[in-house]
Amino acid sequence: MAEHKEESLMEKIKEKLHDSSSDSDNESTAAAIKAKIFRLFGREQPVHKVFGGGKPADILLWRNKKVSGGVLAGATAIWVLFDLMEYHFLTLIGHCFILSLAVLFLWSNASTFINKSPPHIPVVEVSEDLFVSIALSLRHEINRGFAVLREIAAGRDLKKFLAVAAGLWVLSILGSCCSFITLFYIVVVVLFTVPFLYEKYEDKVDSFAEKATAEFKKHYAVFHAKVITKIPVAQLKAKKLH
Repeated sequence: MAEHKEESLMEKIKEKLHDSSSDSDNESTAAAIKAKIFRLFGREQPVHKVFGGGKPADILLWRNKKVSGGVLAGATAIWVLFDLMEYHFLTLIGHCFILSLAVLFLWSNASTFINKSPPHIPVVEVSEDLFVSIALSLRHEINRGFAVLREIAAGRDLKKFLAVAAGLWVLSILGSCCSFITLFYIVVVVLFTVPFLYEKYEDKVDSFAEKATAEFKKHYAVFHAKVITKIPVAQLKAKKLH
């Protein structure tokens, strides 16, 4: 009887060890498969975390549909006012201030006649820390942009030069076709549609991007072999040193 209990106990221990080893094997296999999956721009995190994982990401990915719809509707209203109706920004600001001041002025004076409390007008003060933090952030981004431009101008990275040149060329074409307000609205619409659709169909998009990347690398290898390798880099560097 004791021997039978010992055998059953040993069998249970073996089964648990086998299950744990199979679980670890499955986890390692899943991790290996996950590592082999191609992701656009080489990302390793979900789309939500790429955009910060906070409220801005929720808005861009339509996790909060009311706020997302409100922001997109506001951008559409701005585009309609300033581009389609050709309403000027300073004119809009002036009209809004006139209307607001007129309503508050009449309300404050009429409150004594209708026996109601006057409107509560809060004291608005912009803190110095807010301006300093915004200025520091802008300074950091501007310096980083200048550093990238300097690196490109020095001829150290051909890929980055081609990417920036292509981006500026597309931007110049868009600038000649539409106004700044229209371009701003296009950027807003793209931000509110492309990440959402990509998150929804990321497997299909990543599969297509993998094929496109492989095709681009193939053509770039041919371009590198026929054009870039023919450039006398050593002579150019010697001229720079002299």
